[in-house]
Amino acid sequence: MSAVRVLPLGGLGEIGKNLMVVELDERIIVVDVGLRFPTPDMIGIDLVLPDFSYLSRRARDIEAIVVTHGHEDHLGALPFILRELGERGGDEGTYPPVFGGPLTIAMARSKLEEQRLEDADLRELATAQPLQLGPFSLELVHMTHSIPDSCAVALRTELGVVLLTGDYKFDQTPVDGPPADVSRLAELGRDGVLLLCGDSTNVDRPGFSPSESLVGPSLEDVFARCEGRIVVTSFASNIHRVQQALDAAAALDRKVALVGRSMRKNVGIGRSLGHIEVPDGLLVGPGEIDDLPDERIVVISTGSQGEPLSALRRMAYRDHRQVELREGDTVVFSATPIPGNERAVNETIDRLYHIGCDVVTPSDAPVHASGHGYAEEIKLMLNLLKPRYVMPVHGDFKRLRLHAQLAEAVGVPAADIFAGDNGLPLEIDARGARFGEREQSGMVFVDGVEIGDTADVALRDRRMLSADGIFIVVVTVAEQDGRSVTDPEVIFRGVPFLRQADELREEIRGEVERTLARAAGEQVREIDLLQQMLHDDLAALVYERLRRRPMVLPVVVEV
Repeated sequence: MSAVRVLPLGGLGEIGKNLMVVELDERIIVVDVGLRFPTPDMIGIDLVLPDFSYLSRRARDIEAIVVTHGHEDHLGALPFILRELGERGGDEGTYPPVFGGPLTIAMARSKLEEQRLEDADLRELATAQPLQLGPFSLELVHMTHSIPDSCAVALRTELGVVLLTGDYKFDQTPVDGPPADVSRLAELGRDGVLLLCGDSTNVDRPGFSPSESLVGPSLEDVFARCEGRIVVTSFASNIHRVQQALDAAAALDRKVALVGRSMRKNVGIGRSLGHIEVPDGLLVGPGEIDDLPDERIVVISTGSQGEPLSALRRMAYRDHRQVELREGDTVVFSATPIPGNERAVNETIDRLYHIGCDVVTPSDAPVHASGHGYAEEIKLMLNLLKPRYVMPVHGDFKRLRLHAQLAEAVGVPAADIFAGDNGLPLEIDARGARFGEREQSGMVFVDGVEIGDTADVALRDRRMLSADGIFIVVVTVAEQDGRSVTDPEVIFRGVPFLRQADELREEIRGEVERTLARAAGEQVREIDLLQQMLHDDLAALVYERLRRRPMVLPVVVEV
């Protein structure tokens, strides 16, 4: 009998860039193609993708890509991966099919059209309708999350069902559509689940997560206490939350302006699919905000995570061309920071207070409900499915370990729980399950439209420049004997706390003359070697004087 191989390329030991590869008989199903956003030390980097070189090598073996829902950490890397697979898989522009729910596919289509990948094969797949893909039978199971059309993925194989939950919670009173399909999960559990790959995001929170339906009345209550303008920030993809903010504004006779490109785009997609209903006359353009009394306007904005280029961040730093915040405005954070984003969010909040705004966060009022189930919901998932093996996913190492402990607490033997790592495949056959040989995994950086690996020298240089600055030394030498013909020009930028600049310039010029004399005595004439000698000598001098290591860039000009 063949072996099922489950290879995580992202989402383990981290929050974000979820990507799972499931293999059987040399055929592949890819579940989720997410990204995450850069940390502060990733200077100039826009996005962080999973390293999908393994998929590039196996492009012809991929049956399909399945996306559980439309959030960026599950969908955002799709354009980059499809472009790579199209180039590697044979004829350019030939891509594996992409499956998902209607909203997920609509968001994917919008994203791909922006990247000029209109030829991608996007297919809506209804829940509870099995589809044969090579050796796999694919079925989507309806789940509840903070975005419509969220699904778990059940892959039936000859060894049993591999079920990947995606992001989920067991919300019994969702604001849009039915609750999670618990009966189908129980049926799968009764028939036998080989492996459960379960969301670990909120495993460290006891009990059950609050229902999304509780947020709407809380927002209306907060709005009712505000006398001035209101700015609500949330994830642009949180269609349910946007709807509840719209309803609260309408109930209090306030107009609504949508600010932020992704917010306007996602609301448009949501309206076209019937997930968002907007009363006639409720929406106004951002340019009309100042034409309305303060007590008549609500702004729904992107920027809940303190993203550098988001609308709210620009408002907080007085850099938004359409909305200028002022004292008396109220800003409602209808979201909690993703782990790693706390610093950026706190900086944004502090800037808002500096302006004179009132700020309401989930710690002040119940204006947010997580889309991820708490510990008791994770136990419920384990008990419904009764899996033979468990692989915790979607979480840092602490959360993966806590999930493993929960699985053991509900009766899964410790030997059948595999808390793994990106690049470490789990192989299951008739003899049992075990970790296999590690595959290449990691991060790929996106800078604008260019992508590169984590060893990119440009990122290292950016870090050096941001920390210690740069010295540029321009040296003009005679072609005949290599001696200096004019005083070296010394330029420094971004060097911290440089008080004795003139004195250091003279020391550098003296060191240049000594280096050139040594090079002449050693008959060094090659420009590259001369620049290297200058670099080494000047770097040593600068470190001795400043105890810092700025970038030293010597430029030699022959005349």
